[in-house]
Amino acid sequence: MNTAAAHGLGLVVLGNPLHAWLVAAAWLAGVAVVASALKPRLVGRLRALAARTSHTWDDAAVQALDSTRVWLLVLAALGPVEQNLVLDAEPSRWLAGLATAALFAQIGLWAGRFLDDWIRTSRDRAMQDDPETATGLAATSFLARVALWSVLVLLLLDNLGFNITTLLAGLGVGGVAVGLALQNILGDLFSSLSIVLDKPFQIGHFVVVDQYSGTVENIGLKTTRIRSLSGELLVFSNTDLTKARLRNYRMMQERRIVFAFGVTYDTTADALEAIPGLVRGLIEAQASTRFDRAHFKDFGDSALNFEVVYWMTTADYTVYMDTQQAINIGLVRAFAERGIAFAFPTRTVVVDTAAPLPVVVRRPSAAP
Repeated sequence: MNTAAAHGLGLVVLGNPLHAWLVAAAWLAGVAVVASALKPRLVGRLRALAARTSHTWDDAAVQALDSTRVWLLVLAALGPVEQNLVLDAEPSRWLAGLATAALFAQIGLWAGRFLDDWIRTSRDRAMQDDPETATGLAATSFLARVALWSVLVLLLLDNLGFNITTLLAGLGVGGVAVGLALQNILGDLFSSLSIVLDKPFQIGHFVVVDQYSGTVENIGLKTTRIRSLSGELLVFSNTDLTKARLRNYRMMQERRIVFAFGVTYDTTADALEAIPGLVRGLIEAQASTRFDRAHFKDFGDSALNFEVVYWMTTADYTVYMDTQQAINIGLVRAFAERGIAFAFPTRTVVVDTAAPLPVVVRRPSAAP
């Protein structure tokens, strides 16, 4: 019986003994079983350990390990199988190529997932303290993935026996054609890099673009998203933003305020002379203000116009509006106490009655 079994295992199938095929099958099945059973346990234990630390790289490493694909590991395990079996040149070449491609693909998944999670976690943390760093990390994520997969693909082709020098030369010529076809997309991409490097605005900054205004939420590779004051999401292409006249209020340390009002023409000269000092007192009584000037500016069509300038020592818009409201209410009360009236658009018609107006009464003619 043992002799029969040994004879059966020695049976040659496709140029290899049967036991060699059984060993190859057992090897592939073992890799699949071990990987499937070990992955969830290892990921769970490492995730618990990473949760106890404040580092970001260990969380990224756990996420990278979680991206393991069992079927890719099984395909990569075809490499030892191909080396231990006697195969024809063509099947051997295909098996070796398949195993190499699977191995590089799995390495790419590990490295890509590690970079994505590490950069994303670092970006989320930077959003709280350093929006400029967060913006740079957003662009770095894309560039890192492109560089990673480019290197892996070139290494894979080199291992498969391709002449990558000739390939790179061909890609250079083809890249020109692709660049011409995708010039709008590439323009937005380079505009995104320009925004990241030049930093005209960052995530979290309040900006005004033409008649639109809002807070920058995300700077992508093609578009930038701005949340407007009314709540809707505004999407701008990066090329348009680099060409636009954009106002960034985040960098503003102080706010210059200019406002005007008018009083009626029957206001006395003494009252007009007292108004600048009255306005100055109201402004200086407010917190976070610095008075600049208040003047009787000119004679308007229906008002005696005053112009006032002061500075808010904070850039907070709500504080400015509260301050301006307090000044306006103070002016209304002070003017009411002094009998000064605010002017509004009026038109007075004066009729000179010194000379009598001739009146002619015409009687209707009698009917024929």
